[in-house]
Amino acid sequence: MDTGLLVLRLLTGLLVAGHGVQKISFRLGGSGLAGGTEEFRHDGFRGGALTALAAGAGQIGSGLLLACGALTPVATAGTVGVMTVAVTVKWSHGLWVQNDGYEYPLVLVVIAAALAFTGPGRFSADQALGLLPWAPWWPVAAVATGHHSAQGWTAASTWRAKRPGPG
Repeated sequence: MDTGLLVLRLLTGLLVAGHGVQKISFRLGGSGLAGGTEEFRHDGFRGGALTALAAGAGQIGSGLLLACGALTPVATAGTVGVMTVAVTVKWSHGLWVQNDGYEYPLVLVVIAAALAFTGPGRFSADQALGLLPWAPWWPVAAVATGHHSAQGWTAASTWRAKRPGPG
């Protein structure tokens, strides 16, 4: 089981971190900070480069922590948060990724939530530092914090053009 958790953490964490790198640099096929900023504007977010930097840093930080199994409740809360924002952005396209849907970010949200409940396993920084086991309320707090922070971030960062009223 510990080997499976290690593989799952490494794959998921590094994918989330890589996604963040793409938002703010030209690495891994990214479009640089200007490209990340434009992507967020296109999706209805305001805040310019600061939004792209915050999202990229959140993805890089939570992804690397998750991959290492370090501060797992913080890592899973961050991953749930940033990927829940991605789900809300893709929601109108439906579930399936071939239609630019939310299938992929949803899978990452569920994996992060599951890792919050299972813990990072024996092959983790948390285990090496003697931080395990986490208190039983940590997984619920991590998932709830991630979800609610995403909803708050989306509400505070998005804008929708007001449609002119009648007459």
